[in-house]
Amino acid sequence: MNQPLSVVWFRQDLRTLDNPALTAACKADNVLPIYILDDANAGQYKMGGASRWWLHHSLKALNASLSNALNIYHGDAATVIGDLCQRFAVETVYWNRCYEPYHITQSQNIKVQLSSQGIKACSINGSLLNEPWAVFKKDGSPYKVFTPYHREASKIDRSIDILPAPTLPKGLTRDPKATPLDTLALLPLTHWDANFYKHWTPGEAGASSLLKRFLSDGINDYKDGRDRPALKAISRLSPHLHFGDISPQQIINALLTIADDQNSEHFKREIRWREFSYYLLFHFPGLPNQNLKTNFDHFPWENNPAWLKRWQQGLTGYPLVDAGMRELRQTGYMHNRVRMVVASFLIKNLLVDWRLGASWFWDCLVDADLASNSASWQWVAGCGTDASPYFRVFNPIIQGEKFDPQGEYTKLYLPELKELPDKYLYRPWEAPTDVLSQANITLGETYPHPIVQIKESRERALAAYGTTKNL
Repeated sequence: MNQPLSVVWFRQDLRTLDNPALTAACKADNVLPIYILDDANAGQYKMGGASRWWLHHSLKALNASLSNALNIYHGDAATVIGDLCQRFAVETVYWNRCYEPYHITQSQNIKVQLSSQGIKACSINGSLLNEPWAVFKKDGSPYKVFTPYHREASKIDRSIDILPAPTLPKGLTRDPKATPLDTLALLPLTHWDANFYKHWTPGEAGASSLLKRFLSDGINDYKDGRDRPALKAISRLSPHLHFGDISPQQIINALLTIADDQNSEHFKREIRWREFSYYLLFHFPGLPNQNLKTNFDHFPWENNPAWLKRWQQGLTGYPLVDAGMRELRQTGYMHNRVRMVVASFLIKNLLVDWRLGASWFWDCLVDADLASNSASWQWVAGCGTDASPYFRVFNPIIQGEKFDPQGEYTKLYLPELKELPDKYLYRPWEAPTDVLSQANITLGETYPHPIVQIKESRERALAAYGTTKNL
C-alpha cells in the first residue's frame, strides 16, 4: 500500500471510452478506481428509486470493464477520499466535473483538503461540450434565452475527438475495505422495477447499442417523428447521458456520419438544450426550487393533494395524461412530448406547484437529472428563463388527437380503453352509452371521469397567472 498510485473517482461518468479522468489516471503505473455513494451531501436531491436502479446496473457494468477492480464506498466523499489518502500512497486524485451546486461545493472542499496533504487534485470536463463559464453575452452576463446561447456556444465547441478507452494498468488496486455493490441496497425490495429490464440496458455497452439503433432506425424521422410517442424516432439516450454511460462528444461525433443534415442538426439542438440546462443551473443555482421569475413567488397554487395523487397514478380521466403517467411508473421514462403535456396539466389545469411535479419525476425517472428536470419544469410553468408563455396551456385532448391519432401509445398504457373507437379515445365522456358498453368501459369504474373540465380549468389558470403579471 506504499506504492505510489493515482485515484480515479467515478461520479456521473460511468464509462471507459472518452473518459478524460480515467485516461489521465491510467498514465500512472498503479490506479485505484473508486465510486462513492454520497447520499448525505445530496440532501433533498438524493437519487430517487428509479435512478438508484439504473446506478446499480451501470456500476455493475463499469466494474466488469475495469476487471472487477472498481472500489465502492458509501459515505461522505471527503471522508472516504481522506481515508484512502492516509492508507495509500496517493499522488493524484482525478475526477470529471459535476455541475450540481452540492457537487461543486464538495469538489472545492476536497481540492482544499488534498492540497493541504500535498496531494494533487485534477478535475476535468467529461460531460459537457462547453463549460458553463465559457459562454457569456457581450456585457458579461449569462444568457437566459436558448437560441442566442446555442448560437454563441456553437462557435466555441471544444474538440470532438473521442478518447479511446485507455489500456488499464496491471496495477489496478483493490481496497479490502471497499464494500460490495449489493450492500449499497440500490435495488428496490418490492420489485416494482420488474418491467424496467424489458426497456433498458444500463451501462456503456447498452448506450453504444442504443445510439447505433437510433442512428440506423430513428434519426431519419427525428425532426417530425420525435413528437409522436408511438414512433421509435427518439434516442432514449438521456439516462445514459446523465450517468455518463456515454458522453455528448461521442454522440456529436457519431452524428457526423449522418447524411441527413436536417434531422441530425435538430438532434444536436436537443443535445445543446441539455447543455443549456446545466448552464442555467450553474449560473442560477436556485433553479431546482426557486422561481427564476420572482413574480411567480406570489402565484396562488391550490395544491389539492387528492388531485396530485390522481395525477401521479394516471387517473385524471384524460387519456394522454394518464398514459404518460403510467409509462413513467412502468418504465421509469416518459416521452418528451408527453412530459410537456402532463406537466402543463398538473401546473395549469390543476394549479399544483411545479416543484411537486418535479419531485415526483425526480423519484420516478431513470434519467432524473437536476439540471434538465428543473429547467424543463420551470419552462412549462412559465417561471423560468426562456420560458413557455404562461398562457400556453397544452390541451391534452388536442395533443392526443394530433400526436397519437391512432392511439397506439395511449392504448398501450391504457389497455382498458383499447376497444374505444379513435373518435372518442381522448374524450371518452362524449362517447354514447352503447359505444362505451361495446368497449367494456364504465366511466367512474373502469376508467375515471375527468378530474376537471379543460375549458374551465384553463380559464382559472389564466386568471391565476394574471395575478402575477404586474408584480
